Amino acid sequence: MATFLYKLGRLAFRRRHFVALIWVALLTLAGVGAASAPAAGNTSFSIPGTEAQKAFDLLEARFPGMSADGATARVVFKAPGGGKMTDAGHKRAVEKTVEELADGSEVASVADPYTGHAVSKDGTVAYASVKYKVSGMELQDSTRDALKEAAQHARDAGLTVEVGGDALNATPETGSSEIIGIAIAAVVLVITFGSLLAAGLPLLTAIIGVGIGVSSITALASALDLGSTTSTLATMIGLAVGIDYALFIVSRYRAELAEGREREEAAGRAVGTAGSAVVFAGLTVVIALVGLSVVNIPMLTKMGVAAAGTVAIAVLIALTMIPALLGYAGRKVKPAGQKSRLLGGGRTPKRPGRPNMGTRWASFVVRRPVAVLLLGVVGLGAAAVPAASLELGLPDDGSQPVSTTQRRAYDLLSEGFGPGFNGPLMVVVDAKDSPAPKAAFAEVRARIKGLDDVVTVTPAAPNKAGDTATITVVPRSKPSSATTEDLVHAIRDKGADIARETGSTVLVTGSTAMNIDVSQKLNDALLPYLALVVGLAFLLLIVVFRSVLVPLKAALGFLLSVLAALGAVVAVFQWGWLSGLMNVEQTGPVMSMMPIFMVGVVFGLAMDYEVFLVTRMREAYVHGETPGQAVVTGFRHGARVVTAAAVIMIAVFSGFIGSSESMVKMIGFGLAIAVFFDAFLVRMAIVPAVLALLGKRAWWLPTWLDRALPNVDVEGEGLRTAAGHGNTDPDGEKELVRA
Repeated sequence: MATFLYKLGRLAFRRRHFVALIWVALLTLAGVGAASAPAAGNTSFSIPGTEAQKAFDLLEARFPGMSADGATARVVFKAPGGGKMTDAGHKRAVEKTVEELADGSEVASVADPYTGHAVSKDGTVAYASVKYKVSGMELQDSTRDALKEAAQHARDAGLTVEVGGDALNATPETGSSEIIGIAIAAVVLVITFGSLLAAGLPLLTAIIGVGIGVSSITALASALDLGSTTSTLATMIGLAVGIDYALFIVSRYRAELAEGREREEAAGRAVGTAGSAVVFAGLTVVIALVGLSVVNIPMLTKMGVAAAGTVAIAVLIALTMIPALLGYAGRKVKPAGQKSRLLGGGRTPKRPGRPNMGTRWASFVVRRPVAVLLLGVVGLGAAAVPAASLELGLPDDGSQPVSTTQRRAYDLLSEGFGPGFNGPLMVVVDAKDSPAPKAAFAEVRARIKGLDDVVTVTPAAPNKAGDTATITVVPRSKPSSATTEDLVHAIRDKGADIARETGSTVLVTGSTAMNIDVSQKLNDALLPYLALVVGLAFLLLIVVFRSVLVPLKAALGFLLSVLAALGAVVAVFQWGWLSGLMNVEQTGPVMSMMPIFMVGVVFGLAMDYEVFLVTRMREAYVHGETPGQAVVTGFRHGARVVTAAAVIMIAVFSGFIGSSESMVKMIGFGLAIAVFFDAFLVRMAIVPAVLALLGKRAWWLPTWLDRALPNVDVEGEGLRTAAGHGNTDPDGEKELVRA
């Protein structure tokens, strides 16, 4: 592979005009496709195989036009100054608002608070329920605007009015922190390369790659039912890996220049060696993202595949466009160790010949491997302790910032009707095969009323055929509580008994039950997903490193860093540690998608550092250095780059901590802290310590396996062999490698 990529790098360097034209054409084509594509409808949301989804499907079949999965809104009114919502003036204002709410093409029904018994016992709070024909992700902006205007008119009449439900899904705001993250990445690149031009190349290529990927997603959004979250993940991952991959190759190019090679030769060698590491690092990220399909949640699968496509584009751009741009830059990109004049180039170093920080650190670790290993493992183990208390769930309006109308509506309903009122359960009774459907409906209602944590159970509402009915259950506890989850399971257990006795089927659905089912589905998929992703990547790394113990060490180190990161997430978002610093207004269960999401994304990114750092060590070992010397050599060449790449990744992910959406904030923090743990504690401390302890055994591979595996030559041994035989490039213009 190194020889092929070497030739590709030189070809791109020589034919830079052609390569640049291709990528500009692809960017233009994707942009035109995105601009001319039909407006994408909001992605549909379904969770195949869950009881809540089966109930929704049954309601669609038995209650035509009911729009069981349609969006809902609760317009909550509170009387000012200790007044009552039953006062004549307040009642007129509410009735006028109800009339406005009913006037819309997507509105299915509106329940008047005064006829629907939706006034609190003390008379201070009332609410109007709005049901829509389409889901919250499919509502038109004009419908949301009409909802906001109706609420504002009621406020103008002197009432306190807030709107809850999924009809007003607030767009997350990341604020200026995301821009600050990109700015930090730019500063790190400038410091790393000592040149504004060299620093700009990774940013430019990453932006082009993300532009092509996101534009392609936009162009295909309507045809493939892709939502806005798909492009968000693609942007986040594509930008991070795009900068890192370009950083690896530009850094190796400058190192080759420092060894006295001419620019075209240096570009070829950079792509042949660092490019090989980029290819396999990219493959691990793609495997991790595509592997999300194991969860069998269509939306998550689409997000993973789209982000994987953006990563593949980032790899191709790094292998072709980077050498082409290096050809354009010419002598403006300096060899390693030199800076541009603007940044102090030409100055005599105060202590010439002094080993760099990476060399000094690696030498220390090689001398004290046991102490470093113990400190690293104990430190990560301590950070992972809170993960033992991990509670999973999906956020509701109660986790929104208090500045949002959804959160204020949630609080008003809790105040007037109790916390469980924010997450009612819908029980669907299918009595089609029952000899006495009405008796079955009554039996289900009676059994549910006898359960703990139940406040209200409405009478059964049958369909026209009389074979199916819905029953609304209001829990005593808030939707995200473990008590409400226990109630859902208790109703389902009772339903199994009723099915045997009456021949009817009892299903529990609604947003609260759906969240519980999604969490359970994600929990069940975590171990199979982990086995698939780590297993495939383990096999891939065996091919790359031609070792059994090095990939095993990489996988175990990754698991340690993910557990430590989950522990940090629990400490901040569940326990409330440093919650003020992170602007976490409401602690609670960790988002159920977080563990599997962190496993997928962080594993791929962690393997980037593993491949780039350890391939340098493998390269040195193959070329004759002792195992200890190889560790130091790998750090001398790779530590600065891996450190810069990790800081950039952390900066990009940290930008999402400023989001107003708790889920986005949690993802940003979790990924940032995971990269920190993995890059600086696992890859920079534990990995060299383990390799120093293992010595030559680290590179052991059974003879039979060595013969069976393909030789991908990531370390570029083929280039040195070719140089020894005086081979030339494909056009016969120059020697393949100058000695």
